[in-house]
Amino acid sequence: MDSTRRMTANTETTNVPYLDFHDGKRIPQLGFGVFQVPLEETKETVLHALRTGYRSIDTAAAYGNEAGVAAAVEASGLGRNEVFITTKLWNDAHGHDAARRAFERSLRELRTDYVDLYLIHWPAPSKNRYVETWEALTEFHAQGRARSIGVSNFLPEHLERIVEVTGVVPVLNQIELHPLLQQAELREFHREHEILTEAWSPLGKGTVLDDARISEIAAAHGRTPAQVVLRWHVQLGNVVIPKSATPERIEENFRVFDFELSDEEMRRLGELDAGERTGPDPASFD
Repeated sequence: MDSTRRMTANTETTNVPYLDFHDGKRIPQLGFGVFQVPLEETKETVLHALRTGYRSIDTAAAYGNEAGVAAAVEASGLGRNEVFITTKLWNDAHGHDAARRAFERSLRELRTDYVDLYLIHWPAPSKNRYVETWEALTEFHAQGRARSIGVSNFLPEHLERIVEVTGVVPVLNQIELHPLLQQAELREFHREHEILTEAWSPLGKGTVLDDARISEIAAAHGRTPAQVVLRWHVQLGNVVIPKSATPERIEENFRVFDFELSDEEMRRLGELDAGERTGPDPASFD
């Protein structure tokens, strides 16, 4: 597995392994995403995820549910240091001062004085302010208010530019990644620069789950297609953040660390790549 060097034993109450950032911090390899979860449902949904064993929650200013994440963490009985919280800066907050205001607003919504990981949500290249925005994130990191900093949906040219200007390499790039969009070249770029790859839409918004080849592998293991795809991500070394509002699926998605896909099964899944996005193109989305 690509992830062997970075995977460390987890001694906490959940069986999810951790992957190491190059800044000395670490992140649970499996997290819980709250994209499109309505604010009024977020508390109970996240609370169920935390009770299931998830210890990493991925939200964003644009999702409008940071306050619901805060309420769930507070209700869970877990300490703040037991839950890894990621949030993201939206496209309307690019630029140094706007980024600072957006970050402070997210801290207020999350009712915390720090986040474990803060990301630029999109490079928004036509605005041409993502370098200035990254410089602001490096300040939040230096202040200890963002324990780690990274990006989302950045292409190699965006990554190269922010590193060239600031000398600071993101710990992670969160990108659309699933069997129909495997992003091998970008993942290799990440590997060369010690940037972890995190997969959003890891199940391709459900589009891959009816594929007969995935169903065949799932049947051989007595698992669901979703569990097979999430296990594929794990064995590639990706951080993965499936989202569901259904309690049974939240629990199902968590049970991916007690079986393993063979090299042949990984090869067969690798053949599904079709370059098909379910979301916007980072080269043009603003």
